[in-house]
Amino acid sequence: MGKVAWGFTCSIDGFIAGPGHDMSWMSAAEPLADGTTERMAGEVAVIISGRAGYDAAKAQQDERDETTSEAYGGAWSGTEFILTHRPEELADDPAVIPLNCDIVEAIRRAQEVAGDRDVQIISADIARQALEHDLIDELQVFVAPVFLGDGVRIFDVPGGRRIDWELVEIFTDSPRTFGRIYRPKNR
Repeated sequence: MGKVAWGFTCSIDGFIAGPGHDMSWMSAAEPLADGTTERMAGEVAVIISGRAGYDAAKAQQDERDETTSEAYGGAWSGTEFILTHRPEELADDPAVIPLNCDIVEAIRRAQEVAGDRDVQIISADIARQALEHDLIDELQVFVAPVFLGDGVRIFDVPGGRRIDWELVEIFTDSPRTFGRIYRPKNR
């Protein structure tokens, strides 16, 4: 069985999207070394995303560039689950599978589909839910040299519990992007 990873690029001030899920700031991120995006995309069989991000991507599809219009800049192909309480509204989109279930069930289903490959969470809220159940095996963090000032925070849980991570890999081939991989400590 593959791992469950939460992967994202964020701004230095801790946002994974600007206001309204704007992703135009991603142009400030340094491109990863040749082959890195493709290698990472090849490890992922299933992506779990949220409804707000899905809706924003659809609404902004004419504004997004090649990096932000598709997962891994178009290098990924696989199954995308969208967690939503209104799955019938996405029934006409053959590119996604809408799910109306809790995160535990969503990850169970994703792992069945993924087999030995990974499940990737690309939503801050869904990742928060997965962390509440200790379901994330790996945190993949890239930091773009930009301050956004507002938007979707990486992790915002007032009164939440502390989670310690240990560094397992540094992407030295893209120094401006501060790429790091962490795993939950003591797990």
